[in-house]
Amino acid sequence: MSTVDKALDTALAYLPRWVAYQMRATEQPGCSFAVARHGKVVAEFAIGQADAARKLTPRHRFRVASHSKTFTAAAVLKLREIGRWQLDDAVGRYVPGLHPQVASATLTQLLSHSAGLVRDGADAGQWADRRPFLDPAGLLADLAAGPVLTANTRFKYSNHGYGLLGLAIANCTGEPYNDWVAREIVAASGLRETTPDMPPASASATGPAFPFARGHSAKWPLGRRLLIPGDNPTDALSSATGFVSTAADLARFYSSLMPDAKTSVLSPASRLEMLRRQWRDPHSSIERWYGLGTISGPTAGAGADWDWFGHTGGFQGTITRTVCLPQQGLCLSALSNAADGASHTWIDGALQILRAHLQYGAPTPHTADWRGRWYGLSGAFDLLPMADRVLVANPALANPLQDAMQIEPIGDAGEGRIALAGGFGSHGEPARLQRDARGRAKALWLGGSRLQTEAQIVRELQARYDTA
Repeated sequence: MSTVDKALDTALAYLPRWVAYQMRATEQPGCSFAVARHGKVVAEFAIGQADAARKLTPRHRFRVASHSKTFTAAAVLKLREIGRWQLDDAVGRYVPGLHPQVASATLTQLLSHSAGLVRDGADAGQWADRRPFLDPAGLLADLAAGPVLTANTRFKYSNHGYGLLGLAIANCTGEPYNDWVAREIVAASGLRETTPDMPPASASATGPAFPFARGHSAKWPLGRRLLIPGDNPTDALSSATGFVSTAADLARFYSSLMPDAKTSVLSPASRLEMLRRQWRDPHSSIERWYGLGTISGPTAGAGADWDWFGHTGGFQGTITRTVCLPQQGLCLSALSNAADGASHTWIDGALQILRAHLQYGAPTPHTADWRGRWYGLSGAFDLLPMADRVLVANPALANPLQDAMQIEPIGDAGEGRIALAGGFGSHGEPARLQRDARGRAKALWLGGSRLQTEAQIVRELQARYDTA
């Protein structure tokens, strides 16, 4: 096993422990997570509940919403490769009866959200289960008034624009969008847990024929979460938001879009065209760009070799995100089944966990014993041993390694010193793993502060403060 493989394995072993802590702290119902390396899933786990009666497993499928746009973009590029159309074709060539300015929008403009179209129409109630998703006639009626903005003036997200691409694909191929994409993109990519929309059978009393994670409302304002069925069809908007998938299938599919992927439904040239940054998000505090069905951006605090691409999704009761790191050959997907789900936070934190382990290296016999979760009055701290140092992570943070203290072990008896800490911390002071008679670590000393196991801190806090 290579040094990189060992470091990656160590990071992946910590990842579910961190996510589980995050879920416990934020009272999220469920999360499914997968990591692929060079297209092969190397880790997947599920934590929490699919609904009130069932535990979540990695095989449960989620509504992955706007991940659908990447599949649609791949379909458009595939049709270009086989000579059915060109990216600068006007959509009016394939969908008749459009407003003249809508008809003149090119496929590229629709793919990059620069056609200036309305986002969700005059009544976006389908996103709150107040109405069904639009059929083709309803979609075209919403577009009859023409664009909201002049094309090619800025990035302006439009689900309706991707719905229009779905109609164009159907008319170009002569078969329904869902059927063509399921065969030529989904099945051709080797995906077995992905469909372009909920199958019609999901409307039956028994629900979907496959394991399906129900959505949940946010905890507030009710103070409790309500179950959201989430199995409604998306009709003419399946090309924008209908897809149902697992974290593992998404990690596989997005990995296949990397420029150097060994297998893909698209040529390298088409993949590069999809990933090329077209428009910057103009009013976001997060640096991000949109290409053709893909979002891209930098990893906070990292160099350009940690730039990512992927997509996000928000359906009724689910928040999902997938990112790929081409330089590392890694792809991560996190699916959460709550309207206030933290998949964005968990992906960003996972990137920092991976980056630190790949930067510093796998633990050695000198550092390996420095591990475990330790509690103080302010909460938990995790020891993460690496090649020549031990990082003290805070699992409550979105980035658990933000300003992390670093311990330098000295000898093999659990002694060390705090080699790096903030100016308000205990920089330069001793660190020590205190052991019991059997040699097991029972406390962690950081300077003059003693941290304990969870069971120990529970007993101490109850004895001191629990007067009920």
